[in-house]
Amino acid sequence: MGDRLKIGITCYPTLGGSGVVATELGKILAERGHQVHFITHSMPFRLGKYQKNIFYHEVEVSDYYVFKYPPYDLSLASKLAQVAKMQELDLLHVHYALPHAVCALLAKQMVGEHLKVVTTLHGTDITILAQEESLNDLIRMAINQSDAVTAVSEDLIKETRTALHIERPIDLAYNFVDKRVYYPRDCSMYRSEFAAPGEKILMHISNFRPVKRVLDVVDVFHKVNKSTPSKLIFVGEGPELPKVQCKVKELGIADRVIFLGKQNDVAQVISMADLLLLPSEKESFGLVALEAMACGVPTIGSNAGGIPELVRHGETGFLAEIGNTEAMAGFAVKLLSDPAMYRDFRDACLHRARTEFCNDRITDDYEKIYYRVLNRNWHPIEVTKA
Repeated sequence: MGDRLKIGITCYPTLGGSGVVATELGKILAERGHQVHFITHSMPFRLGKYQKNIFYHEVEVSDYYVFKYPPYDLSLASKLAQVAKMQELDLLHVHYALPHAVCALLAKQMVGEHLKVVTTLHGTDITILAQEESLNDLIRMAINQSDAVTAVSEDLIKETRTALHIERPIDLAYNFVDKRVYYPRDCSMYRSEFAAPGEKILMHISNFRPVKRVLDVVDVFHKVNKSTPSKLIFVGEGPELPKVQCKVKELGIADRVIFLGKQNDVAQVISMADLLLLPSEKESFGLVALEAMACGVPTIGSNAGGIPELVRHGETGFLAEIGNTEAMAGFAVKLLSDPAMYRDFRDACLHRARTEFCNDRITDDYEKIYYRVLNRNWHPIEVTKA
């Protein structure tokens, strides 16, 4: 049996795929007996109730008058070093190269070479920040000096190498869902509030940024609804939401579109859907499509970024080129009008989520990386059930 580790985790704790995955990973590592210390500016929203082996350390930013802007990065680096010393951490696992990996490397310089740094790239640090010329060298340094680097898709690994000329090894560690949380729920009671018997429910969940192409979601639904009686449910909020509401009114389909706002219990909400719509311009992974898959809901999406690594075209969903709402709508109608095909897709979704993207498998991948950088032998850890 492998020896237990003391792990510090830093992520963006608010809504967002990286924060969700980092928090869920920490919870599962704690279940396996590792001591997990979250070091963030606020409590991760998925942390929930008290759990054995989990600790939270808040990063407080100095408001000393000489600083024009609060120096969060320096406060984080200092806190990482403080916790690493006090708790004798083995490693820091930081999510995002900037600023978290840079701060972790500063902490390592303060604490000593025995403290290892594992950096996970989630996408924005490469797809957006790395396009900023002034930040390139900083991100490149953070990646090259980390003891291990992981990325959530092969597409992101490729983009990282291309954008930043990175040659070092990068481990693939896909995002995952906890199969104890994400499974098909009986939502007939909730579903009846939104859709009449025989109507289909299409759903979109995001932060409504331009990259999500939420107006395409409306286009797809409008086309589908002409031949297939259906409702569209939007979950989330963001800058594009007013445009969506205007377009819905212009098309005269306001009575068929529901806006639920932000929802924490995604598994419950997504289980109401027949299809997830994900026409994004870019997705490094597409966690929401995995959450849908684990609940037995196929995805109609774009052939962009890491989505094709997750959604198998013609098996767990259908993909079309970015902006091709005609093709996406055609695929949606095809799937919704063929009950036998839909059952096959649903079964394939459940199987793929439970075998290739489940919490046990991906947590094993991360553990192997931890033990490798610490030069220790890894053995599967048996979790004792209470």
